[in-house]
Amino acid sequence: MKFIDSLIIAIKSLFANKMRSSLTMLGIIIGVGSVITLVSVGRGAEATITSAYEELGTNVLQVMPQNPEAEESLFSITPGYALPTLTMDDVRALEKIRSVDAVVPVNENFITITTDGESKQAVLHGTTPDYLKVMTYSIASGQFITDHHVGQRANVVVLGNGVATALFGSDEAVGQQVKMKKQRFTVIGVLERKGGAMFGFSFDDIVMVPITTYQTRLFPQQTATGEDAVASISLSIASPELTAEVTKEVEDILRRRHRLEDDDKNDFAVVSPEQVLEIVGQITMILSFFLGAIASISLLVGSIGIMNIMLVSVTERTREIGIRKAVGAKRRDILLQFLLEAAALSFVGGGIGITGGWLVSWGISQIDLGGMKLAATVSPDIVILAFMVSAFIGLASGMYPAMRAARLNPIDALHYE
Repeated sequence: MKFIDSLIIAIKSLFANKMRSSLTMLGIIIGVGSVITLVSVGRGAEATITSAYEELGTNVLQVMPQNPEAEESLFSITPGYALPTLTMDDVRALEKIRSVDAVVPVNENFITITTDGESKQAVLHGTTPDYLKVMTYSIASGQFITDHHVGQRANVVVLGNGVATALFGSDEAVGQQVKMKKQRFTVIGVLERKGGAMFGFSFDDIVMVPITTYQTRLFPQQTATGEDAVASISLSIASPELTAEVTKEVEDILRRRHRLEDDDKNDFAVVSPEQVLEIVGQITMILSFFLGAIASISLLVGSIGIMNIMLVSVTERTREIGIRKAVGAKRRDILLQFLLEAAALSFVGGGIGITGGWLVSWGISQIDLGGMKLAATVSPDIVILAFMVSAFIGLASGMYPAMRAARLNPIDALHYE
């Protein structure tokens, strides 16, 4: 019963100073809302990148040039490495691996496509006919690049759905002419809409030309031996369980072809989807931690605000405390009353902050970033953590003022002016 009485007194005291109570709660509201929003954004970024990469296939290995002098890690792998090492002969050698279904060389760059006054920035891939099979695209109209196009170094292009729509208003673009680097290309096909994005670029803002056309007419680049360079090689393997076996075979073949000695480091790297997702997970975990830490500063400020206002309240109500003690209130009753006031401030502020953080996270998840939506969702563990933190802050911030009030001498309190 005493608990209920103390709670009623605490609530009445807070309502007696509505403006002061509201301003005190503001720090907790901002802090809790910020924690929920920023942690949700960090987790949303991880989910978005992971989902986008998984769309590329879990049975696809990537072979890319790597600086042999750099410490081996995914960060030393650079598709546009200044001294490229992969060639079409490497591609043909890898095609002989029995567990590999398809091998696709890819050269990549950004390019501006123009037609009849319209222009569009896109990602250009120079590749071969097996690209569709490995990268899980499909044709909406027309056809894809053929071996004949590759052999003839033809000026033909396949447009992603987003590019076709931007340039021609629809995906009916087969037979149209476009320009890239002042050269005319004939559109022979348009891809089905794929959706999704990675690193800010939509999977539909992509165009493909024969790799030989890319190498000789658009962005020529050669290896140290004078051969046309390949930026990366994608291998579709029969089963994800064969990843380790195929990786070993790829390394053995390329080390022999590149004439590397036993003590030489690889000038290439074989990357599996699991490796990439592991790195993405580590990066986003660190990002979420730092975002949460930054937001927690607001919670610290809010806790200081609660402690400050409770100390002011104790000073203002010294005579009230003295009267309550004089009529029989015990030290624990006074302690409980002020702790409940601090907890009420923190609980209500935390509840409003949780609601606000959820609404902001929902709003962020509705923003379309060039075909990519950030899945900033509030998970139950974040809400529980934020609520527990706000409760702890309320009790911790109110403890000192409550103890100070409980220790007041009733005689001195009654004489306080």
